[in-house]
Amino acid sequence: MLIIPIKEGENIDRALKRFKRKFDKTGTMRQLRKRQQFNKPSVVRRAQMQKAEYIQGLRDAEEI
Repeated sequence: MLIIPIKEGENIDRALKRFKRKFDKTGTMRQLRKRQQFNKPSVVRRAQMQKAEYIQGLRDAEEI
């Protein structure tokens, strides 16, 4: 559980901004979205290979 201490006279918007930043760093939402759907390891590996090929193609095109 996240605890955000609010200082005396601190604006609630500023405290909310600190809460959102801290919540993003925990990665909770990313983990929940990832768990919504199961992907087979072979599908994950194929996607990683396609991404690597795409990035390599961009780098090769940049060198020319």
